[in-house]
Amino acid sequence: MPKDHPSLASPPPRLCGLPPIVSSNTRLLVLGSFPGAASLAQRQYYAHPQNKFWPILQAIWPSSPRITCASSYEIRSKWLLDRGLGVWDVYASCERKGSLDTAIRHAQVNDFASLLQRCPQLKAIAHNGGESYKHAKYTAALGLPVYPLPSSSPANASWSFERKLAAWRDVVAAAGLL
Repeated sequence: MPKDHPSLASPPPRLCGLPPIVSSNTRLLVLGSFPGAASLAQRQYYAHPQNKFWPILQAIWPSSPRITCASSYEIRSKWLLDRGLGVWDVYASCERKGSLDTAIRHAQVNDFASLLQRCPQLKAIAHNGGESYKHAKYTAALGLPVYPLPSSSPANASWSFERKLAAWRDVVAAAGLL
């Protein structure tokens, strides 16, 4: 059998996601699909330098205290929580080679039922990208408004930064965070 035969290829590794960034004051939760390789390696949400997550939020909340992508992850996480924004993913674990959502296999969905206990002020959920939004039925079961967002990923090159920013700003405003 040739060495490149599919039956001899190693399976993708089983990966575990990151813990949520939430607090009892979280009013809007942004759900991605699953952290990319850079985020998993750094144990930080949206760590890829070309992901627009942090720049979009900086543009939505430009006032002081100002954060930058160079700010420590702890400072950026607190900055989000101070604004009532939480971050998590729809998948707790999955098999995947690389960072693309299309490569996700055998995913386990996170426990959304626990969110209302952890986040009693939660008013809405926003799905960052199409893969995440495929699971809107689970989050809608919580009885909260659910919004689709254009992916902040560099793989979503068909949306300009300005177009992404406008869509994200609309959702943040609808959740009462502006």
